[in-house]
Amino acid sequence: MNNVVTGDYPRPPIAPKSAPPALTPLETAVWRTIAYADVFDYPLTAVEIHYYLAETAATLPEVEAVLADKRFISRHLCRVGAYYALPGREETVAIRQERGRLARQMWPVAMQYGRLLASLPFTRMVAVTGSLAVDNVAPGGDIDYLLVTANGRVWLNRAFAIAIVRLAARRGHALCPNYILAERAVHFPDHTIYTAHEVAQMTPLSGLDVYAHIRQINSWTTSFLPNAIGLPREMGHGRTPHHRLQQLAELPLRTPLGRWFDQWEMRRKIRKFHQPHTPGHQTEAAFTPDWCKGHFTTHKQYTLTAYQTRLRDRP
Repeated sequence: MNNVVTGDYPRPPIAPKSAPPALTPLETAVWRTIAYADVFDYPLTAVEIHYYLAETAATLPEVEAVLADKRFISRHLCRVGAYYALPGREETVAIRQERGRLARQMWPVAMQYGRLLASLPFTRMVAVTGSLAVDNVAPGGDIDYLLVTANGRVWLNRAFAIAIVRLAARRGHALCPNYILAERAVHFPDHTIYTAHEVAQMTPLSGLDVYAHIRQINSWTTSFLPNAIGLPREMGHGRTPHHRLQQLAELPLRTPLGRWFDQWEMRRKIRKFHQPHTPGHQTEAAFTPDWCKGHFTTHKQYTLTAYQTRLRDRP
């Protein structure tokens, strides 16, 4: 019988593809920092990556060395000019640049009304928060403020602030003082990367002493953002303007009548805020005598969920 070569003979095993090298702790931190910002369509520069570096302390030269590694960039990120983004997200650079242009137009307005808010009775600090704080304002966006007030006068101060909001609306400016706290209630109990960013990003327009106290009493934020220490930017308005007019306006409101009006306003507004919403509507708002958090969406939860999705899908 003739021997027939059928090809059914043992073949050498195919070598498996080598897995991509594991990321170093600093590379992981850089990637996570960019992934968090990507939730907001916000590519970052090297300096910003260093300042908001996630859960890892490092120097700017160390971060720049990671960003200079072509192997790391080619596998895990993309670069457009001075900006770094996730792969396939190059279009966010143009989005950021356009939003930055809108932010530059809004800052003078924010500072103008910030000075008015700072001059109201019992205001002790005014800070810009939200998208404007990081120059990432979408078309139609508003100006978010966090106010700190004297103890026992949160709701009275809020009533005055809403008068400024209505005045600004008549002039075509959308103000949103949606976070008002008493001086004794400036510790944020929600220890998440979202809140850490909100604290680190807020830009004080007045009341630098109160701002410094907030950063100190919320030092837990350094476990999430160890490099984000100090002012994110210098606006040139450091101290609450306790000028004579403000002090005179506070005098009659430091009485039992002023305390009664604060409590009456609190009860009135909380009743209104607690009216039934659309079925299924969720909110992150919270109201107490020392705390008016008017966040009527689930922006924090959306952000944290979107961030976790990016971490899970990391290449």
